[in-house]
Amino acid sequence: MLRAGQTLQITVVALLGLGVIAVHSAGMTIVHDESRGPVSVMTILVSRHGLYALLAVLTMALTSRLDIRQALRLRGLASPVLWVMALSLVLVALTLVPGLGKTVNGASRWLYLGPKRWGLSFQPSELAKWSLVLAIACWCSRRSGIMRRWRLGLSPILVLVGAVCGLVMIEDLGTAVLIGMVSVGLLLAGGARWWHLAATVPPAAGAVVAAILHSPYRWARLTAFLNPWADPMGTGYHPIQSMLAIAQGGLAGRGLGNGVQKFGYLPEDTTDFIFATICEEMGIAGAGLVVALYLVILWNGLAIVRDCRDTFGRLLGLGVLLTVGLQALINIAVVTVVVPTKGIALPLLSAGGTGWVVTAAALGIVASLDEANRLAEADSPADPLDGGLETATHPLRPLYAHDR
Repeated sequence: MLRAGQTLQITVVALLGLGVIAVHSAGMTIVHDESRGPVSVMTILVSRHGLYALLAVLTMALTSRLDIRQALRLRGLASPVLWVMALSLVLVALTLVPGLGKTVNGASRWLYLGPKRWGLSFQPSELAKWSLVLAIACWCSRRSGIMRRWRLGLSPILVLVGAVCGLVMIEDLGTAVLIGMVSVGLLLAGGARWWHLAATVPPAAGAVVAAILHSPYRWARLTAFLNPWADPMGTGYHPIQSMLAIAQGGLAGRGLGNGVQKFGYLPEDTTDFIFATICEEMGIAGAGLVVALYLVILWNGLAIVRDCRDTFGRLLGLGVLLTVGLQALINIAVVTVVVPTKGIALPLLSAGGTGWVVTAAALGIVASLDEANRLAEADSPADPLDGGLETATHPLRPLYAHDR
C-alpha cells in the first residue's frame, strides 16, 4: 500500500503531465509552419515545458530525500534560512531597479538568469514566498514557548512578513495577499494569539487599498469585476472571455486541442487563465479532475503533517500545503470571476518553468517529512497510553518549550 508521501508525489507528476499537455494545447496557433512538422507525443516530451516538467520531477525526487530539519539545527550566520531569506529579499528588490527587472504586461516581476538572448526568466517573489514559509516555521518552532507574547514572540517575525509583503506588493498585489494569508495561518498554528494578529488587519487592509488606488490598472480590474459588461471590449474583456470559455466547454468539453478561445480571444491562456482553457476543452469533467488532484495533494499532505512529531515539521508542511491550496483556490476563483482578476498562476499547471520546479521541490519536502515519520515510527512506536501522542495528532496545536 502506498504511503501518503508516495501518493502525493504521484499526484504531482500527474498534475505536471496534465500541465504539459494543457500548455501545448493552449499554445496552439493557426499559423501554418511546415518547418515545425506535426505535433507528436515525442515533440511534447522534448519541448521546453516537457523538459521543465522533467526537471521539476527530478527536483522533487531530490528534495524528498533531504532532511530539512538540518536547517533548524544551525543558528546565527551559519543558518541557511537566514541566507535564503536575505537572498530572496535582495532579488525581489532588484526587480524594481530600472534595467534589471523584466517588464511583462506593465509589471516588473522577473529577473533574467543568464544572458537575455538565451537566459531564463525568474520570478523572485516565488523564492520569497517559499523562503518565508521556512523562516516562519523555523522561528515558531524555536520560540514556541513565547509566541503568545507580542514583543519577543510575534512582533519580530511580523516585521519580516511585512517587509516581504511590502516589497512584493509594489509589483504583484495578488502574490503579496497570498503570502500574507499563508503567514497569518502559520503564525496562528505556531501559537500566536489571534487578537494579536487581528490588530495587524487594519494596517494590512489599508496598504492593500492604497496599492489599489495608487495603480489605475488595479482599480480598473476591480471595477471590471463589479460589472464587466460596462466595458466589454476594454477592462471587462478578460473576465468575459474567461466566462465564455468555461460556458462553451459544457460537461465533456470541445475535445483536447479543439478549443476556440485560445486563438487570440482569451489573454494569458497558457498562464494565469489556463484553467479556462481546460474547462473549454475538457469540460466540467476536466475541471473536476484538476480540483480532485489538488484535493488529493492536500489530503495526503495533511495526513503527513498530522503524523509529524515536531513543531518545525508540522508548520513547514502546513505552510507548503496552505500556499499550494490557497494559490490554486485564488486562481480558480479569478478564472471563474468570483474575485477580481489577479496575476497569480495555477500551481503545477500554468506555464512557467521556475514555478513548476520550486513548487515541486516544496512538495518534495513534504514527502520527505513522511519518510521521517516512517523512520520515527519504526524506531519508537507510539504508545496509545502516552499522553504526548495528543500533540502529535493535532497539526494546529503548538508544542512549547520542550520542543525547542
